[in-house]
Amino acid sequence: MPVKTFRPLTPSTRYITYADYSDITKAKPEKSLVETRKRTGGRNVYGRVTARGIGGGNKQKIRLVDFQRKKHGVEATVAAIEYDPCRTARLALLEYKDGEKTYIIAPSGLQVGAKLMSGPAAPPELGNCLPLRSVPVGLPIHNIEIIPGRGAQMVRTAGGAATLMSRDEGYAVIKLPSGEIRRVNDNCYATIGQVGNTEHENVVLGKAGRSRHIGIRPISRGVARNPVDHPNGGGAGKSKSGGGWQQLTSPWGLLAKGYRTRNKKKYSNRFILVRRDGRPMKNA
Repeated sequence: MPVKTFRPLTPSTRYITYADYSDITKAKPEKSLVETRKRTGGRNVYGRVTARGIGGGNKQKIRLVDFQRKKHGVEATVAAIEYDPCRTARLALLEYKDGEKTYIIAPSGLQVGAKLMSGPAAPPELGNCLPLRSVPVGLPIHNIEIIPGRGAQMVRTAGGAATLMSRDEGYAVIKLPSGEIRRVNDNCYATIGQVGNTEHENVVLGKAGRSRHIGIRPISRGVARNPVDHPNGGGAGKSKSGGGWQQLTSPWGLLAKGYRTRNKKKYSNRFILVRRDGRPMKNA
């Protein structure tokens, strides 16, 4: 999918880039597979703002994506490639022989009319969903389960792909796009291939209006506020990055730079062999 650029005739078109939607083959979603998305405005059930800078935006429909692929051994045909406003990847509409329709994350290179299958007996081909014990070592995979039967939770964003490195003692060793290397139960399912829409990282919003379209509101920087409004506020003159004695924090004083928030005793630490920064995990 190429990215569309514009001549800089106005300030907003100077940097703005759009996705070229040439890969989309169906304009409207399948009615039976969508739900209305109710916006929260960043507020919890008590009406208090818990996530700042959220509000407005265009109306969106949530596409119900099949992350489990439970129809094992039943062949499906790719009926269309569709746009999803709630995610970066494209969706593929599958139509099974019994007439059932489902959405899946569209891998790169998947074409309308392709035949897909899931289950242990499925061949390791593009778009097929197999348990990790049946996937050949070295193949790119995405839509990876963490717990067998729960459905895919890892590697679902545009352009994402993990690599199956090895298998040992009931576990598969996978290198994730972040660089992290971790063990996953080899009964977990994964889909062959790389997630499509690989050029998404080159899209530039380019103007404030596009942020508002996707529901992002403007936020003033902490260092630009008054001391009564933020711990980093006040001071004589400008100071980039906090400057001087102060450390950048959230409005409630939580450190914003260099402070690790992951629990050192988190149960999943034992499955991580190499952290995403390249260091080996101590308790792996």
